[in-house]
Amino acid sequence: MPRYYFNVRHRPGPAGLAVDPEGEEFPDLNAARERALSAARNHIAKTQTLIIRDWFVCSFEIADEDAQLLLTVPFSDTVKKMGDWDAEDEDSLA
Repeated sequence: MPRYYFNVRHRPGPAGLAVDPEGEEFPDLNAARERALSAARNHIAKTQTLIIRDWFVCSFEIADEDAQLLLTVPFSDTVKKMGDWDAEDEDSLA
C-alpha cells in the first residue's frame, strides 16, 4: 500500500512547511485526501498555536515516498461553499 506524507503549508517559503516525517499508508490518493480533510477539520476545531493564527490559510501538501508533491488540499476545502448550499443539508443538522 502506498505511503503518503501530509506536510502542512502554513506560510510561503521553506520555513512555512511543516514536514510529516512518518506518513500514513492508504489504498489510493483519494483516501489520503479524505484523511487530509478530516485532519484539517480537527486542527481547525481543536488546535491553537501561536505560529498559525488562521488555519483557513493553511493547506496539506500530500507527497509520496519520493517527496514528490501529489496533491494540495486547502484547509478551506473543509467548509462548504455558499453556492453549494443545499436546504436538505440544513435539515440534517437539526
